[in-house]
Amino acid sequence: MDWDRWLLMGLIGIVVGTLGFLIHQIIDYLIKVKWELVENYIQKNNFHMTWICILGIGLAMIIVSSGLVVFFCPTGAPSGLPEVIGFLNGASIQHIFNIKTFGGTFLSCVLAVASGLFCGPEGPMIHLGAIIGYGLSQFKSEILGIHLASLTRYWNSADRRNFITAGAGAGIASVFHAPVGGLLFTLEEVASFWDIKLAWQTFFCCMMAAFTTDLLSSSLCGFVYRGQFGFFKAEKRILFWVKNLLDMSVLAFVPAIFLGILGGLLGAFFVFLNIKINKLRMWFFSTIPKTSLRKTAKLLESVLILVLTITATVYVPYFFHCTPVKILPMFDLTSKSENTSQVKWQISEYNCPPAALQIGPDLVKNSNQTFNEAAALFGENGMRGIMYLFRRGTHEEFGYASLLTALVFYFLLSCLTAGSAVASGLVIPMLYIGALYGRIVGLILVSICGIQTDENAAWIDPGLFAAVGAASFFSGVSRLTISLTVIMVEITNDVQSLLLIMLAVMLAKMIGDWFNMSLYSSLLKLKCIPYLDAEPFVCHRKNWINLELFAASDVMKPSVKVLHLKENVALLAQLLTSTSHSGFPVVSKSKPDQAEVFLGTITRLELCVLLENEAIFETEAMEDSHSSSIILPYQKIRVEKLHDQQWMTVLLDRYSTDPQYQQLVINLEPYINKSAVSVQAHFSLQRTYIIFRSLGLRHLTVVDLQNQVVGIITRKDLMSFQLEEKLGLQQTSQQPHSDEESLLQEEN
Repeated sequence: MDWDRWLLMGLIGIVVGTLGFLIHQIIDYLIKVKWELVENYIQKNNFHMTWICILGIGLAMIIVSSGLVVFFCPTGAPSGLPEVIGFLNGASIQHIFNIKTFGGTFLSCVLAVASGLFCGPEGPMIHLGAIIGYGLSQFKSEILGIHLASLTRYWNSADRRNFITAGAGAGIASVFHAPVGGLLFTLEEVASFWDIKLAWQTFFCCMMAAFTTDLLSSSLCGFVYRGQFGFFKAEKRILFWVKNLLDMSVLAFVPAIFLGILGGLLGAFFVFLNIKINKLRMWFFSTIPKTSLRKTAKLLESVLILVLTITATVYVPYFFHCTPVKILPMFDLTSKSENTSQVKWQISEYNCPPAALQIGPDLVKNSNQTFNEAAALFGENGMRGIMYLFRRGTHEEFGYASLLTALVFYFLLSCLTAGSAVASGLVIPMLYIGALYGRIVGLILVSICGIQTDENAAWIDPGLFAAVGAASFFSGVSRLTISLTVIMVEITNDVQSLLLIMLAVMLAKMIGDWFNMSLYSSLLKLKCIPYLDAEPFVCHRKNWINLELFAASDVMKPSVKVLHLKENVALLAQLLTSTSHSGFPVVSKSKPDQAEVFLGTITRLELCVLLENEAIFETEAMEDSHSSSIILPYQKIRVEKLHDQQWMTVLLDRYSTDPQYQQLVINLEPYINKSAVSVQAHFSLQRTYIIFRSLGLRHLTVVDLQNQVVGIITRKDLMSFQLEEKLGLQQTSQQPHSDEESLLQEEN
C-alpha cells in the first residue's frame, strides 16, 4: 500500500475542502454587506440611489475581478474547466497550474459572484481543486522557489494526472457537499484515463473534501463561531435541503418527460447562443491590434455586463407587488437562510412595508409579512434562489410573471456572462434556469388540478418539478447523466424523485445531442484545445468513415526531422531555432554499413535543458570515450518548463553562430526514451488512434518494416476535422466523381 500516496490524497481533500468553505463564506458575507448598505434607500423607494450604490460596489469588485484575469492570470477565465479537461486528455497547456493562476482565479471568482453577476463558483472551484492536486503532489513552485525532493517519484505524467483528477473531483465534492457526485463527475466529464485504483483514491479525496467543508460549516457562519462544532445538521450540510418528501405517482412521469424534452431543447439553444456570443467576442477582440487596448476592452465588457445585470436586479422588482408570506423559508429563522436571518430586514422584502409580529390568544405567532417575488429571485444570490424554488408546499409563492421574467433575464444574462473576462462558473445559473421553467410547469399543473391535499395527488407540487427542471437543463447543457443524477440527489436529499430526475436527464441529453455537442466539448473546440474523444467519429459527406480501412501512413507527416545518438551542438541549436516540434525521433546504426533504425524519442524541452549545460558537451575526438562523459541526473532533465526562455533564445543563437560549437557534440543516448511507442506504416488507423489516446501521447513515430522512421503523428493529426479532410479527400479520389463515370464503369 502506498501510504504516502493516500496521505497526499487526504491532504488534497482537506485543503480543497477548506478552500470551498472559504469561498462560500466570503461570497455570502460580501453579498450580505452589500445589501445592508442600501437597506434604507430601498425602504424609502429610492431606487436610483440603490442602483448607484449597488453598481458602485459591484464595479469596484468587477474591475478587480476582471483585471486579475485579464492582466494577471488569463488562463483563469472564465472557469478553467475546459483547460483542465484538455490537459488530462494529454494536451499541452501552459500556466494553468501555477500559483499566480491559483491566486488570481480565487479572488476573481469570489468578487465576480459577490458583485452580482449571474454566475457561480463551481467551475473555478474545479480548476482550483486541480491546481491544489497538482501543487501538493509535485510540491514545487518556480515562483516561490519550493522543491521537495522526497516527492520526486510523483514527477511523472501518470501520477500528476491522477492527483489533478482527484483534486478536480474534490472541488465538486466541496462546493456541492456531494462526495459521490464529485467522484462520478471526474469519471464522466473530466478524466480521460481511469482505473479502479484511481477511483478509490479519488473517492477518499472527495470524502475528505466534503468532510472538511461540513466540519467547518457546522459551527462557523460569516466567520463567527456559532457553537455545535462537529454537529452536522441536515439543513446546513445538504445544499438545497428538501424537507418534505412527496409520494410519487406514475402520472408524474408525463410532466417529467416534457421537462426532459424542454431541457434538451433549451440546453442546446443555450450552447448554440453561448458559442455564437463567444465567437463574436473573439472576433471583436481580434480586430483590436494593440494588446493593452484589447485587454482594456475585455475589462470594459465585464463592466458592461455588470451594469446590465445590476440594472435588472434593482429595477425589475419595482414593477412587482408585494405578496403575503405563507411558509417561504427566507423568514424562518431556523432554516438554511441563517446568513441573513440575523438581520431584521430581508432582501426579498425589498420595498414592502415592515411586518408586525403578533401573538394571538392561543400563543401562536402571526405575521402580516410580505415579500417581493422578483426581489427574492433577482436580489438573493443564486443558491438561495434555487432553494426557494425547490421548496415544497409553496404552490402560490411565485406567480407566472415573476418566474417568466426571471427566466428570460437569467437565461440571456448568464449566457452573456459565460465567457467574459472573469473567473466564473455556470452550474448555479444552469440549475436556476431549469428550476424556473420547471416551477412554471408545476404551476400550470396546479392551475389545472388545484392545490391537492390528498396524499395520492401531493406530487402536483411546483417545487418537485423545479428540481426535475433544474436537472434537465443542466443535462441539456452539459450532457451529464450519471454524475448529475447523483449530485441532484445529494444536494436535495430527495430520493423520491430519483426516477423522475433520471428520466428527465436521459431525455435532455438525447435531445441535446441531436442538435450540437455539450458546452464543455464546444468550448474545447472553440479554444482549439486538441481533445481526443474515446472513440474517433469521422464523417464525410454525411457518411461515417471506418478508420479500420485506413492505415497510419494515411495521416502521418512524412517529412521528419530525426536526431542521432551523437548530435552536433550547432546543428542541434539550428534545428530548435528553425522548428517548433515538441519531440524528435532518435535513430542509430548498429553497424556502419546498415541503415539507420528507430531507437527512441527525446523532447524539445529535454534538448533545451541539455544545451543549457555546457559541461556535457564533448569534442568529436571524445566521441568514443564514454568514461569521460558527464551525465545529468533525472530530476534535472524532467522539468515542466524552461527557467528563462529569453536566455535560451540567446544561447541557441550563440551556438548556431559561434564556430567553436560546430566542433562539439552531445551524447543523447543517456537521455532518450527507449520505451517510446512506434507503429508500422500499414498499422490500422483505428487502433493507432486508440493507442495514441489511451497512452496520452503527444507524438507517435511511424516506421516501416525495416524499423526505419517514415513519419510522425501528433495530436492535431488525429483531430476529427483533420481526419475528415485527409481521409475524405482520399475517399473522394478513390470513388467515381460523377454518375456518368459510374455508368461508364458499369458498362465496361
